[in-house]
Amino acid sequence: MGFSDIVGCMPSARAAVLSISDVVDALETDEDTGLSSSEARQRLRLHGYNEFSVAAGEPKWKKFLGQFKDPMISLLLVSALISVCMGQYDDAISITVAIFIVVSVAFVQECKSERSLEALKKLIPPSCHCVRDGDLTDFLARELVPGDLVSITTGDRVPADIRLVRSVDLQIDESSFTGETDPAGKTTAAVSEPTQSGSNIAFMGTLVRCGHGRGVVIGTGVNSEFGEVFKLMEAEDPPKTPLQRSMDGLGKLISVYSFIIIGFIMALGYIEARPLLEMFTIGVSLAVAAIPEGLPIVVTVTLAIGVQRMAGRRAVVKKLPAVETLGCVNVICCDKTGTLTRNEMTATRVATSDGVAAEVTGVGYSEGGRVLVEGAPAGSATQATLTRLVETGCVCNNAGLYGASGGCWVGGDGSAGGCWVGGDGSPSRGSRSLYGQPTEGALLVLGEKLGVLGSAREWERVSEHPFSSEFRWMSVECRNISTGAVEVFLKGALDTVLTQCVSYAYYNRKSPLTHDASEGFRANETAMASSGLRVLGLAGRRLP
Repeated sequence: MGFSDIVGCMPSARAAVLSISDVVDALETDEDTGLSSSEARQRLRLHGYNEFSVAAGEPKWKKFLGQFKDPMISLLLVSALISVCMGQYDDAISITVAIFIVVSVAFVQECKSERSLEALKKLIPPSCHCVRDGDLTDFLARELVPGDLVSITTGDRVPADIRLVRSVDLQIDESSFTGETDPAGKTTAAVSEPTQSGSNIAFMGTLVRCGHGRGVVIGTGVNSEFGEVFKLMEAEDPPKTPLQRSMDGLGKLISVYSFIIIGFIMALGYIEARPLLEMFTIGVSLAVAAIPEGLPIVVTVTLAIGVQRMAGRRAVVKKLPAVETLGCVNVICCDKTGTLTRNEMTATRVATSDGVAAEVTGVGYSEGGRVLVEGAPAGSATQATLTRLVETGCVCNNAGLYGASGGCWVGGDGSAGGCWVGGDGSPSRGSRSLYGQPTEGALLVLGEKLGVLGSAREWERVSEHPFSSEFRWMSVECRNISTGAVEVFLKGALDTVLTQCVSYAYYNRKSPLTHDASEGFRANETAMASSGLRVLGLAGRRLP
């Protein structure tokens, strides 16, 4: 038996408890050079492509005929057939037209919304960075196999489940997988319990927010953790909606009453010795008249209008009756961040140490806005403390904002020139996407609104103390390119920032940080937090 015949995918729970060397040995790969091209081709034949295969859908004609399975539609068909047999052609035509309208509207709407499952494929990036034959190359992510060595960096979507062998300040947004918006910190150390597998595993479809790393592929396609979710979605047999259950019940009830009417009329005719055929015809006519042929039209058209309104709000409804289900909901319990919201943050209020309170307009990263003090636009020349505060937030920052035109602003480290420009060198005002923490992205946008990004560009980073949940603050030491001055910029939870401060800025002079002043700052924080805002403290100090 050949080597590629026995090397398979490895469950993430097992890979998490093994050391890096054990995982590498089990997958018979190399953590520096990866797989050879020939071995990768053999494994590709064995495991298949790294993608989700959606089962072929039913043909159009079968889907169209499937619309007639509805009890009300079936009842209308029977009534139309009976009308034809009785020579009541006007009734038969009107019922047939009603059936055609209902079936056509439902069929067209279902065809528009059919690709819901295929949307999962978008979570797999079209290309990835992989080490093969010792060289880092780019190729389609669908060609990854277990044992491949993949490199990931800020902004990348993880192309497969990988066991990390290298991690440098790696933070991964797993909201598409777990629903949690806070990026998860990643390490390379083996865990003691399989339940902790998330700490050294990067899951397919998740997004790298910060840092970079490298890992060995342990699961591809449906053999990944996201693949398990995909298989559950495919196997799910959705229950009937409240409207469908009500319509089914109504159809069955009408059918029962129709048979009761027919039986009652025939029994009455038998008692009075009338011809049974005549009494049967009368009974059937009454039963057909009791069928509300207009009801399915009203229901279908109403639901179609609801679906179109939902589509206008960027919500896809696959089945028409599902849109009515929302009206039956009493309580919704969910983790909204990253699912119902856009996973964006915006700075809305700024309070300085000398009592200046500013309001910030605009929402998100792409829309315009201004910083207002007492209703008037704030200026960097007149609001020195405010300018210094916002500049600190831009310098002590690792986020990146990228524009559709190719321009970018990359945080305070100045790795991309520290400016926000379009692809042609002009200021970019188009759609932007964030690579990094949403909080830091909000600080960059705030700096742009106040016009301090240019001055923030003057600071060159010397060193960094990264943020940790233990200390709850981040600091950077920077040197001013123009003056050579060296300063430390700090941001984090207000209480931790205050413990490291001995003075505060008060109208261009330093004042001792007394207990009363600290309590005043904490009271301001409490007022903001009570409004549902996330509050950050910012500080700075010039080094001798």
